[in-house]
Amino acid sequence: MNNLDKVRNIGFIAHIDAGKTTVTERVLYFTGETYKIGDIDDGTTVMDFMSLERERGITIGSAATNAKWKDYQVNIIDTPGHVDFTAEVERSLRVLDGGVVVLESVSGVQPQSETVWRQADKHGVPRLIFVNKMDRLGADFDFAVQTVKDRLGADAIPIQIPIGSESEFSGIIDIIEEKAFLYQGEDATEHVESEIPEEYLEKVSLYRQALIEKVADFDEDLMLNFLEDKEISVKSIKSALRKGVLKLEIFPVLVGSALKHKGIHPLLDAVLDYLPSPLDIPPVKGIDPKDEETILERKPSEDQPLSALAFKVVTDQHVGRLVYLRVYSGKLEPGSNVINTTNRNRERVGRLMVMHADSREEVKSAGPGEIVAAIGLKNTVTGQTLCASENPIALESITFPDPVLSVAVEPKTRSDQDKMTNALTRLVDEDPTLQSSTDDETAQVILAGMGELHLDVIIERMRREFNVDATVGAPRVAYRETATKSANAQGKYIRQSGGRGQYGDCTLRIEPLEPGSGIQFESEITGSTLPTEYFRPIEAGYREAAQGGFLAGYPVVDVKAVLIDGSHHDVDSSEMAFKVAASMAFKAAMSKASAVMLEPIMSIEAVTPEEFLGDVIGDLNSRRAQVQNMEARGNIQVVNAFIPLAETFQYATRLRSLTTGRASFSMQMDHYSRVPKEIFEKVVV
Repeated sequence: MNNLDKVRNIGFIAHIDAGKTTVTERVLYFTGETYKIGDIDDGTTVMDFMSLERERGITIGSAATNAKWKDYQVNIIDTPGHVDFTAEVERSLRVLDGGVVVLESVSGVQPQSETVWRQADKHGVPRLIFVNKMDRLGADFDFAVQTVKDRLGADAIPIQIPIGSESEFSGIIDIIEEKAFLYQGEDATEHVESEIPEEYLEKVSLYRQALIEKVADFDEDLMLNFLEDKEISVKSIKSALRKGVLKLEIFPVLVGSALKHKGIHPLLDAVLDYLPSPLDIPPVKGIDPKDEETILERKPSEDQPLSALAFKVVTDQHVGRLVYLRVYSGKLEPGSNVINTTNRNRERVGRLMVMHADSREEVKSAGPGEIVAAIGLKNTVTGQTLCASENPIALESITFPDPVLSVAVEPKTRSDQDKMTNALTRLVDEDPTLQSSTDDETAQVILAGMGELHLDVIIERMRREFNVDATVGAPRVAYRETATKSANAQGKYIRQSGGRGQYGDCTLRIEPLEPGSGIQFESEITGSTLPTEYFRPIEAGYREAAQGGFLAGYPVVDVKAVLIDGSHHDVDSSEMAFKVAASMAFKAAMSKASAVMLEPIMSIEAVTPEEFLGDVIGDLNSRRAQVQNMEARGNIQVVNAFIPLAETFQYATRLRSLTTGRASFSMQMDHYSRVPKEIFEKVVV
């Protein structure tokens, strides 16, 4: 497709249950991609096509599809809302040009909305906001818009307002064009344009004035007309608003109820009007893999050398391994040879597909701005760059959070052993936040992931897709260790046995760092004290020892090791000897540095009817939680707290039974904190 300004790459992002998948389903229906409206409650959605997604009514993997609207091609990625699948959102935002943040009209911005908002900020993705579920009991448009300002600090400007709310919600007023869209009847899929109802005229005038004041900053002519009280055209408002959206300074707010089909047409129009085409975003930047320093850029043009980023790997039961690619420049064709600059492998592209959720359509080529799936790429995984071999470039990869929870899995029978190994290889290939390792002591396979739901889904997928029955152990928390004060220690490794001996000697100073700093190493000595060729093995020995832990075998974090002294032997010194000496020095220093254990602390938001508040708080307190604040919204109470991950297992079941199923909660990793003495003693035993 050559006409790049007619392409939109967008994603729907939001908190769990805000209605992203329902919005996507309606978009597909209205653009003619589907002939029957998919419904989550009936399990007939196009985008949630995994049987697991349909049963649980949640999105697990991001699905890609595309639709046509008014001569534009809209490539859509529907992402999960649950925090355990945060990697899906991260990788989708990395390759999208624009996003639609779906908010729920009753709750407004929820914790997971904040997380995805921050992820979108990090990737510089312009966004529209769609306030959904206006027909729900307790729907409050103004409250939802205010939460965007209060909780996200973002300039949310309504360009539509609802007519009525809850069961009275019957239409939408477009503030820019000053007209109303009315929906006649309960299930009206089409709107009727009409004049603005009289009782809304004053409100619309105020909103329009506020909108024009905001967008005037982005257009000098509009500013002059505004100051001189001249007529301002709809076209100039839209053009100025688009500039503000692309600069990430304005976030237009739209409204509707996707389940009742209301507000979808205007939302699609707004996607075309305000979200960027591949031409509107800056050229993609990368580094030259030859020297890893020179910054290169690629413009979105077929004349430029090929560059594409792999952002997702899926195993399809019909065609095998599919690698989803976002093409940034050049042209990708089946049969072409490309180079993967991350692992330096040459790859051959077999076939190219455009995906419609789980169905596929073959294409002959893919140009800039397109999202396609390639078959035949054997060694390419998420976050790697494919490019033309004569013009290599390495685009920025995708970073994923570390797993916080692990379980031991064992196959039920000997024959399941090989099947399980095969299943895990494929699942780890697909999911960058899933890690599989073997415990050296027990020889058990340890699966590490982002939370209970994540690991549940993986075990269930092993059973369904790969026919592997596995026994699952109790969840284990990813503790960490750290030092609380500075300490020096010497590590000396001397071994004399017949022939050449081993000699390594170094002194390290261990210093605690700020939380989140990771592991650092530096040297205060020069080559005159110790040859610099031994600095690298000393660092490697220290990092390896830190990974193995000191107190209970958990990785050490937020510590800096400084090399302050050392000596060597002209004949007997070797890299191996210094590696061992560094490990000895690190362990000796840790024993003096008042080492402590850290545990992951989650931030939790529990939403409960008022009558159960006492029980919910009592239960949280019994789980070592620290309640931060409580907020009343009508007869609903929202409790925010910090709770140790180790205390959250089976919390969903407990909360349900305490509140007869009427409370809900969402949780996400917040920080690491010192483990209390009595818990430490239980963990280390």
